[in-house]
Formats: sequence, C-alpha cells, structure tokens
Amino acid sequence: MFAVLKTGGKQYKVQSGDMLRVEKLAADAGDKVQFNDILMLGGDSPVVGAPFVKDAGVQAEVVDQIKGEKTINFVKRRRKHSSKRTKGHRQKLTLVKVTDILTSGAEKSGVKAAVGGAGYAAVVSDGRYAKNKGEQAEMAKRVSEGDAAEKSAKPAKAKKADAPKADESKAKAAPKKSDAAGDDLKQLSGVGPALEKKLHEGGVTTFAQIAAWTEADIADMDEKLSFKGRIEREGWVEQAKELTKG
Repeated sequence: MFAVLKTGGKQYKVQSGDMLRVEKLAADAGDKVQFNDILMLGGDSPVVGAPFVKDAGVQAEVVDQIKGEKTINFVKRRRKHSSKRTKGHRQKLTLVKVTDILTSGAEKSGVKAAVGGAGYAAVVSDGRYAKNKGEQAEMAKRVSEGDAAEKSAKPAKAKKADAPKADESKAKAAPKKSDAAGDDLKQLSGVGPALEKKLHEGGVTTFAQIAAWTEADIADMDEKLSFKGRIEREGWVEQAKELTKG
C-alpha cells in the first residue's frame, strides 16, 4: 500500500518504511509527526482525494534535521558598477521515516501534525492542524459539536497597553487650556513665537499685564528676558493698552 502526500509545496509517493527528505518541519529528532494532506491512497482499492482524502494520514518519525547540498549563485553586472557577487545556500530539510499509513482515524489519532518551520499556528488538541480559513471554520464547527476540544486563547494585552498612552495624550493636551486663557501676544509688533514663549516663561500671558507695566517693570523685564530695549522701542505698552480696549 502506498500514499501520495503533500508537504512543503511538494508531493511524495511513500510506503511504510521509506526514508524521506522533506522541507524543514517544526519537530525534534525522535518526535512522531503526522502528514494530514493526503492526495491519494493506493493499493487494492485506490482512493483519490478531492483534493485530500478525508480522515487519512501518514505517520512518520523524525530522524534528524539536516541541510541539503550547497548551491552557488553567482551574479555579475558589467554595466555601471562591474560588480560580482557569489552567494551560497543550503536548504534546511528534515529527514523522516514513514512508520504507518492510516486510511481512516487520522483526525483523532492524537499525533502532532507535521508543520513546516517556525511561524505556524499551534496544533489543535486532537492532532489536526488548521492552516487556512476554510479549515479553521470547519474546526470551529467540530468544536461546537463536541468532536474536538477547544484550546484557550491567551488574553489580549493590547488594550492595557493603550490605556497609558491615552493618559499621556491627555497630560500633553492639558497645557493648551492655560494657553487658551491668555491673549495672543504675537499681535504685538516684533513678537514672534520665540518671544511669546519667553514672555510666557516670565509669567506674562495677557495684554492687561503689559499695559500695566511701569518703567521699573519694563527695566526689570528687559534685564530678565534680555529684550535690550525692545519693549520701549516697539511700544508694547501702548499697543497693549489699545488691544485691551478693543
């Protein structure tokens, strides 16, 4: 009896006892795995899948994780750069020994599914591997009917992580309320964003404060904020008085 299985994008015709080199599987040496994508079962009564034979499987034992023969890729570009590049590659493979061919009962065998490499989803509790949306929907149906046990999912932590960010954004937005309470000091001649920031740091946020400055206050602000006579030169006090009236 033989079976035709599919793994790693390739098809293999196998019999019990065959040694097989397949694309890297997520398993260690000595592990027992099961190939669930069976395209055909041969023998006295052959069965052809559409596309896979239902409830059939091929069980195998992982012998070792190996590498294929080295291939050399040489690239040479003559124009512009005249660059040369040599790159070698050895494909990662898994050596397995076929132990049994199951014509039925593969879904409930309990043997770990043969899953390729890293980055694949976990195997469900009864040994079946749901690798696409169609099989995931079928698995959900089987779970609801009680044919398969459901695995508990890990709680999502994304929402918890988003909470502090919202608090930070509120904290950053808070100072804008105090700015909104003051006047737009950039309306004074010669005052830009930089000078307005200096005035805010000095505690000046309204036109009324500037309009109430005395000569001593002007001299103090000139010295404190290094305005170098700009207040009198630009006539900020008079402008502030006009703006407070308006």
